[in-house]
Amino acid sequence: MFKKILNAILEFIKEEYKFLIFAILLYSILQFPLNYYIIVGGGTSDVSSRISVENKYSSKGSFNISYVTELEGTIFTYALSYVIPTWDREDANLYKYDEQESLEDIQFRSDLDLRSANSTATYWAYTLAGKEIKTTSSQIFVIAKFEDFDSPLKIGDEILSIDGHSYETISEYREYLYTKKAGETVSIDVNRKKAKKTLKATLYDYEDRVILGVGLQGVKDYETSPTLEIKFRGSESGPSGGLISTLEIYNQLTKKDITQGKKIAGTGTIEEDGTIGSIGGVTYKLLGAEKSKTEIFLVPSGQNYEDALQYKKSKKLKIKLIEVKTIQDAIEKLEKLK
Repeated sequence: MFKKILNAILEFIKEEYKFLIFAILLYSILQFPLNYYIIVGGGTSDVSSRISVENKYSSKGSFNISYVTELEGTIFTYALSYVIPTWDREDANLYKYDEQESLEDIQFRSDLDLRSANSTATYWAYTLAGKEIKTTSSQIFVIAKFEDFDSPLKIGDEILSIDGHSYETISEYREYLYTKKAGETVSIDVNRKKAKKTLKATLYDYEDRVILGVGLQGVKDYETSPTLEIKFRGSESGPSGGLISTLEIYNQLTKKDITQGKKIAGTGTIEEDGTIGSIGGVTYKLLGAEKSKTEIFLVPSGQNYEDALQYKKSKKLKIKLIEVKTIQDAIEKLEKLK
């Protein structure tokens, strides 16, 4: 039986080899990567499935992260974006600080953004809820290199010390660099792919400041009481869920349910000072929330809110928009909902 099947397959290959070669070549061509991301729509997801506080308070409503679905740009997906009206194209260079950056560099920055957002969300939720929180570690990473400056540092390097001085925050490193002069060389210890390296870097003058010529980002880890567990999928990287994550943690920590039984979605970063930062793709996220039958959509103040309001009017959406400036502002406005 097996021999008959094998002979039939071989016979088919002999007769149709030209077609098969063409099909394989066509598939390979269509899968050729392009320097684009293809935006294919948005949606919402209940964030309580990713966040769990020990002995948490229950909620009658829900907080939902708003997301935009992106596909890797290939000849096939790029061509489809001209056929499917709801698909759009976004140049990957918009995500880059330097033309030499790879998609892996962009992904590292996005993953770190998520980790940083979760860290800041934890800090503000526990602080505003009056719960115990203690810093256990502080790390600083290189997230970008800039074309105008030559530096031995690479994206992903963790800064351990500069001239033997170790600090917990970027501002502390900057204060040390301000004691130096442009053109001087500093010794930098870094952790690069789990290996310690010592590098010599030249300092540069920029807008009356002395800099390393790279972008840095810090992230902290905390010990909390009650304990907290956050588990986001790798595909959910990025900082735009910071606002909703903060609200979900806070709601699980406090007796008063600020969802008030409503399905709430939103988008926006959570900054170190508690402000809500703007994000991209707000109209896609708003439309995804509407399709998911969300009742309330929280939007960062400023251009994001203006864009969302205009889009809501143009599409005649029923969803309620709430403009938020800080995490305290968001909590207060939700508490006043009827």
